[in-house]
Amino acid sequence: MLCGIIRIMNKFIIKHEEYIKRTYQLAKSAQEKGNHPFGALLVIDNKVVFTAENSVISDNDITRHAELNLVSKVTQELDPEALSQGILYTSTEPCAMCTGAIFWAGISNIVYGCSAVVLGEIAGGTFVVPCRDLLKYGKRQINVVGPVLEDQGAAIHRNFWKASE
Repeated sequence: MLCGIIRIMNKFIIKHEEYIKRTYQLAKSAQEKGNHPFGALLVIDNKVVFTAENSVISDNDITRHAELNLVSKVTQELDPEALSQGILYTSTEPCAMCTGAIFWAGISNIVYGCSAVVLGEIAGGTFVVPCRDLLKYGKRQINVVGPVLEDQGAAIHRNFWKASE
């Protein structure tokens, strides 16, 4: 019985890594478009149903983080039950603004690549709040997994923030 659980858990971890790698591709795509390197996607029933990239620079709007772009799309297109069953994957741990939007959208699962603390160390963050710290004040539980493949995400940020100095 225990072996079966371990196998299932290992398969689940591999899936997380696969989806985080896709968010890193989205982050690189955002960067190629002149934006900050962040990407997010929503998975329901092991299928990617929506993707989004950071568009802060191209939209000239500081709120256009990848997670907010995603939440804006999915809340218009999906019902609350689907959102609660989905997993939001994001290249970097959601900031305070995005964490709030994810909470209010009813999304119950977050998996992130690079942690907010590591991003803060790389980019010189001045408002670094891990999403778990914010979510513990919510009236419903949100499952958070991360960091996943953090070294890969940190490398993307190091390359970007070093070049933009």
